[in-house]
Amino acid sequence: MRRAKISIIGAGNVGATTAHWCAAAELGDIVLLDIPQTEDMPKGKALDLMQSSPVMGFDSNIVGSTDYADTKGSDVVVITAGLPRKPGMSRDDLLATNAKIMTSVCQEIKKTSPQAVVIVVSNPLDAMVQRALQVTEFPSERVLGQAGVLDTARYRTFLAMELGVSVEDISALLMGGHGDTMVPIPSCTSVGGIPILQLIDPARLEEIVDRTRKGGAEIVGLLKTGSAYYAPAAATTQMVEAIVRDKKRLIPCAAYCDKEYGVGGYYVGVPVILGSAGVERVVELKLTAEETAAFQKSVASVHELVATMATLV
Repeated sequence: MRRAKISIIGAGNVGATTAHWCAAAELGDIVLLDIPQTEDMPKGKALDLMQSSPVMGFDSNIVGSTDYADTKGSDVVVITAGLPRKPGMSRDDLLATNAKIMTSVCQEIKKTSPQAVVIVVSNPLDAMVQRALQVTEFPSERVLGQAGVLDTARYRTFLAMELGVSVEDISALLMGGHGDTMVPIPSCTSVGGIPILQLIDPARLEEIVDRTRKGGAEIVGLLKTGSAYYAPAAATTQMVEAIVRDKKRLIPCAAYCDKEYGVGGYYVGVPVILGSAGVERVVELKLTAEETAAFQKSVASVHELVATMATLV
C-alpha cells in the first residue's frame, strides 16, 4: 500500500513540530522544506527526527530539503512558511511580508503537486489561505486553512481548566475569522452533553472566550522570542490525518464559503466534513440571532483584511 506523501513548507517550530506529530502517527512519508540562511537546516531537523524513529517505533521516511522538486506529487502540502509574530504584533501586521512569501510558495506547489490538498497555517490566516487559492488556482475544496481546530482546542482547554473536568468531555465550536473577531457558538458547546450555559455564568464565559481570542498573543507575550507551535502543529496534524485517512471528520476549518452563510466568496472558519478530497462539505448551522450578528461582524473583518492584501500584492 502506497504511503501518503506529506510536504511541509517551512521548517521552523510549527513546521518541524507538525512533521514530528505526523511522523509519530505514521500518517505518511514527509518532506520538510525550507529556504533558510543555512541550507542544511531542514536536512538536519529531518535527520534528527528520523533518528528518533527506532526509539518511538514509527516507520515514516523523513527528508529535509531546500528544493521543491523533492515535494513532487505530494498528497497534502502544509504551508507554515512566513514570519512569526513578536510581542506587540498582531496577526495583521504580518500581512504584506507573508502575502509575498505565500505567493512564492504557492507558485511552486502549483507546478510540483497539482493534485494536492493544501493546508495553510501562516498568519494572518484568513487572508493567506485566500491568497493560496488565488495563486494555485486549485479547486477551493482542496485549499483550506488551519484555524478553527486550534481556536477550539484553546477554548476547550480553558473551559476544562475553569470547570476542573477532562478536556475529552468538552465539545465546542468557534467560527469566523482567526483572530480577535472569532465567534464562540454557545449553542454548540457542552460538557458531557450538558449545555455550557448551565455550568458557567454568561459573563464568565465571555471572559474565557476573550482569553481564547487572545490565546496566541498570550503565548507570544510569555515566550518573548517566538509564537505558539505545539498546539498549532497538533491541530494541523489532526487535519492531515483526516485527509490522508479519509476520516470524514466534522471539524472547524477556514473553508471557502460563497452562498454558505452568505459569506460571498471568502475564507472563514466554519464546520466542515474533512476527508480525502479536502473540504467535502460545509456544514451550515442554524445560529442564534446573537451568534449570527457576531459571525457577520467577523466576516466583515475578513473582507477588509483581504481587500488590504489586494493593495499589497
